[in-house]
Amino acid sequence: METFYRTHHYLVEHVQAPVRRILMDEINWQDRLIGIKGTRGIGKTTFLLQYAKEKFGSDRSCLYINMNNFYFANHTLSDFAQQFVDNGGKVLLIDQVFKYPAWSQELRICYDRFPNLRIIFTNSSVMQLEDYPELASVCKLYHLRGFSFREFLNLKTGHSFHPYSLGEILENHQAIAETVLRNCNPLDYFKDYLHHGFYPFFLEHRNYSENLLKTMNMMIEVDILLIKQIELKYLSKIKKLLYLLAVDGTVAPNVSQLAKEIQTSRATIMNYIKYLSEARLINMIYPSGESFPKKPAKLMMHNTNLMYAIYPIKFEKQDVLDTFLTNALHKGHQVCKGERGASFLIDDKYHFRTCMDIGDIRNNPRTYVAVRNMEVGHGNEIPLWLMGFLY
Repeated sequence: METFYRTHHYLVEHVQAPVRRILMDEINWQDRLIGIKGTRGIGKTTFLLQYAKEKFGSDRSCLYINMNNFYFANHTLSDFAQQFVDNGGKVLLIDQVFKYPAWSQELRICYDRFPNLRIIFTNSSVMQLEDYPELASVCKLYHLRGFSFREFLNLKTGHSFHPYSLGEILENHQAIAETVLRNCNPLDYFKDYLHHGFYPFFLEHRNYSENLLKTMNMMIEVDILLIKQIELKYLSKIKKLLYLLAVDGTVAPNVSQLAKEIQTSRATIMNYIKYLSEARLINMIYPSGESFPKKPAKLMMHNTNLMYAIYPIKFEKQDVLDTFLTNALHKGHQVCKGERGASFLIDDKYHFRTCMDIGDIRNNPRTYVAVRNMEVGHGNEIPLWLMGFLY
């Protein structure tokens, strides 16, 4: 046990978290079983350690453990929790819980056996709570996302801009934009964010594109193949599918053609597309009222950084704008295929589309237009960068 405490102390002491994630204030930390899921490279480990440092410091009632530790190859998680509780432990932070066999059953045992123990665990973004009935009624699940443009801007400028709801932006976008512009010009940083601002590892002194490619491969190899228990021989097919979807752009997938090129069935293609979506590699856009297993009306990469990682780089500028908007709205909003000249229908209420410049706008009072090269908007014309302030 002392070895785990020493590791915890070292990691907490040396954790580097230059941006405080907004999720930190959205979680009810008094819940007894909390799951935090997110894509690989998004900063889940840092988030746990940041919580430990902020709330507990050197207090030994909180302990971070990683299921990669070989200790758990021969010891149960519930037995370890028993030792922790016997030593006065109150909060157990479990990283990469999916690496432990029968992890969901063990978490339920801990929940039932130790009523005074709070457990916070991280898991892959492909985790769906409904797949684990033993946890569905007792676990509160949250999603840690990549940096928003607001978080990226705060990091780059040293400011502390706070997020706004969609309603606040639609009603007061001009005043909000003017407030931000008094401190900095967001357009000076927007291009960099689109290229390399979503994943926190852009802060590391390594080649971002190579690091992102490695992360994308790990998403497929671990988050899809390992967790979904797909045989390794199908890895090349899923990778080829992702590549084909990326180079096709933001269009409806031709499932029959994809099945032919990858030499598998239409049903398998649709399942693979679903897995890629759960892994946060792509987004599926449906008409309002429709969902999987129907074919989506549009597919796009989950965030703009992924678009630049596919070689040769092949996409339309319009696709970049649409991908950014969709990703920004992904948290807390329903994004559907648009109608009546709009690209998207948000929450079955707001019609949206994007464009590069003010001159590209065909004014329609029923449609909000998010404009790439705009500092301050007017009426239903909103700067695209401001949509990055939703979280």
